[in-house]
Amino acid sequence: MDITFDTPPALLADRFKTLRYDEDAKAVVVLDRRKYPFQTEFVTLRTVEEVAVAIEDMTVQGGPPLAYVAGLGLAMAARDLDASPTRQAVYLEQVAKRLLATRPTADDLNHIIPAALAVAHDALRENRDPFRATLDYVNSEIERGNTVSRLCGQQAARLVNDGDQILTHCIAGAALCWMLWTAKQQGKNITLVGCETRPYFQGARLTAASATEMGIPFKLITDGMSAHLMSVGKLDKFICAADRVTLDGHITNKIGTLQHAISAHHFGKPFYVLGYDGPDPKTATGADIPIEWRKPDEIFYARGETGTVRTAIHGIDGYYPAFDITPPHLISAICTDRGIFAPNNISAYFDEESKT
Repeated sequence: MDITFDTPPALLADRFKTLRYDEDAKAVVVLDRRKYPFQTEFVTLRTVEEVAVAIEDMTVQGGPPLAYVAGLGLAMAARDLDASPTRQAVYLEQVAKRLLATRPTADDLNHIIPAALAVAHDALRENRDPFRATLDYVNSEIERGNTVSRLCGQQAARLVNDGDQILTHCIAGAALCWMLWTAKQQGKNITLVGCETRPYFQGARLTAASATEMGIPFKLITDGMSAHLMSVGKLDKFICAADRVTLDGHITNKIGTLQHAISAHHFGKPFYVLGYDGPDPKTATGADIPIEWRKPDEIFYARGETGTVRTAIHGIDGYYPAFDITPPHLISAICTDRGIFAPNNISAYFDEESKT
């Protein structure tokens, strides 16, 4: 039986609830993205520490989703307050500090947690329920994020041509899904080419699953193939998201993005960034982006987890920076919910006329 969607199937978050606060369980429930799509398994997180570990060990992945889960964790902490108002405030600040430390590069995390903490503090001062106030705020951010993703993807679809073979890197975020879906609805025949994205293979699993679910042809390549494929005309453009965009047009994304950007620049292929809701107003340039360094052990195993197949010999060390930084001169344009900007003009995102 054919099913017709007016929304990309990969974006039906309300139907699948891949992350949420469960009122009955009094816990945060998330889809285990380490196992999906081979297994659809949900993890129940009942403490702040369990939420923090779930973010650190990649149970939840992607900038916005991990920020939402962290925000729900802070709400859960606000639910369990039982000390004096002063001690409550101090405790919530400690919780926020723990959650912020989980993935330091992620821009969304650094937006949602301080804002959620402020909401909780205000509720305490005004003798309102800090849990309900914080939960309502985080849920409103999830809804806002859904709208931003849709608008960003629809803007980016303007840059997609019929017949394009589009390289992407790492997880297929909501904006990329909206871009692909919009282009398809416009009658554009496109092929998505995704890197494996080692060591967790987000491209081979998550991006591939999202594209396939939407009926978008998908070709898988290893992380080192893009330059060659560009050189022989097998890739037309490179499009990926960003975990943070700076005011001067630098972007940070999953490690490996920089090498694809350099290759695209060399071979004259456009590189477009899905910048969602624009630059981080607190990050001036690439030098201000903290890069998360993960345990080298993760690159010794398939899918990054001890207990899976080991692919490296014992007795060696390694490096694993989780992100790299691409400078603006390698970027053709940054797509946002408010329009498409040149990298060196991305700060104009905050101008009043761009908000219409």
